[in-house]
Amino acid sequence: MKLVLVTETYPPEVNGVAMTLERLVNNLILQGHQVELVRPKQKIDDTGPAPDYPVHMVPGVPIPGYADLQFGWFSGGKLKKLWTENRPDVIHVATEGMLGLSALNIARKLGIPVVTSFHTNFHTYGDHYNYSFVANWLMAYFRWFHNRTLATFVPSQATVDDLEKYGFKNVKIFSRGVDTELFGKHRRSDELRQSWGAQNGDPVVVYVGRVAAEKNIPLTIAAYERLKKRLPKAKLVVVGDGPERAGLEKKHPEIIFAGMRRGEELAQHYASGDFFLFGSTTETFGNVLTEAMASEMIVLGYDYAAAHHHVVDGENGFKAPFKDEQAFLGSVDRLLDQEARFPEIRQNARAKAQSLSWGSIIKGYADEVAALAQLKENA
Repeated sequence: MKLVLVTETYPPEVNGVAMTLERLVNNLILQGHQVELVRPKQKIDDTGPAPDYPVHMVPGVPIPGYADLQFGWFSGGKLKKLWTENRPDVIHVATEGMLGLSALNIARKLGIPVVTSFHTNFHTYGDHYNYSFVANWLMAYFRWFHNRTLATFVPSQATVDDLEKYGFKNVKIFSRGVDTELFGKHRRSDELRQSWGAQNGDPVVVYVGRVAAEKNIPLTIAAYERLKKRLPKAKLVVVGDGPERAGLEKKHPEIIFAGMRRGEELAQHYASGDFFLFGSTTETFGNVLTEAMASEMIVLGYDYAAAHHHVVDGENGFKAPFKDEQAFLGSVDRLLDQEARFPEIRQNARAKAQSLSWGSIIKGYADEVAALAQLKENA
C-alpha cells in the first residue's frame, strides 16, 4: 500500500499526536508499505536528522502564542500536482486545519480514497481558553470534515461513543501502543534523581505533558501536595513546556520544571520517578499514562481514555471517577495505603504495557485502511 500522511504536527515537535504519527509512519514502513509525508515546515526542523522517506513541505503561518510552530496553509495546487504525478493508494489526513482541508478537497476531486484520524478534543478545551461559545460550531465543522471520508480513526471506544453522539459516521478504533524498549526501569538514573535533590529512596512524582490549562495541572499539584503530607521528602518534576509554565514556576518555586524532553532523555525522566499523577480531563487517549506504566511508575488518572482501558484499579495502578476532583485526591490516600504492594503493582503495570505492541496495532490499522480503499476502488 502506498499511503500519504497529511499532518500539521510531526517530530521534531514534541506532543502526543506527533509521536503517535511518527510511530505510525515508522511501523508502516517496517511492514513493507510506502509512506510519504505532507506537513508545514517548522522553525525547529533543522534540529534533527532528515527522515529516509519522502517529506513534502508546504507553507505555514505562525500559531498565535507559539511563534516556533506553524499551521499548514491552503496548498491545493501543490497537492494536486503532486498526487496527479504520483498517485497514492490512500491519503490519511490527521489534522482538520487549512492544510487538511486542502488535502481532503483535492483527494476527493482526484478520486483518491481518504481516511482521517481524530486526535484532540478541542471541543472540550473551551472552558480553559474562553471559547466554549464556539464548541458547537467547532464540532459541526469537524463532523462535516470527517464524514466526507471513508472512516475516522480514534484511539478508544469512549471516543467512538462521544463522536457518534455528535453525528460522526464510520468511526473506527486505531488504538495506541507503547515502546517498552524505550520506556522502562532500565532507564533509571541516580544522577538525574540527585540533580532533583532526591536522595536514596526519596519519592519523586513526575508529570509529563504540555504545561497548559487543558491539562489541569493544578489538580496534579494538589495531589502531589496531598502525597507530600505523608511523604515529606517527595519532589515534583514537571516534564514539558507550554503557556502556563512561567506562571506555575513563579507560583511554585519548589517544583522542578525540566522542560521539553524526548527520546531516551524523556524515558530517563519517567524511569527516574516513582509516581505519575495525571489530572487531565481532555485526553483522547493519553500516551503518557501507558509510557509511565511501562516505566514501572505507580500511576493515578481519571477513569477514561487510557486509564479506563488499561488500568485495573489497585492492581496495576489507580483511577478515580471522571472529573471527580475529591475522589482523585482521595485516591492519593488509597494509593499510599497500598505501599507494601508497590513492587507487585509496578510489575503488573509493566506487564500491561508489554502487551501493547505498536507493531500489531498498526498492522490492524493498515489492513483496515487497505480494505476500505479497495472497497472504494471497486464501488
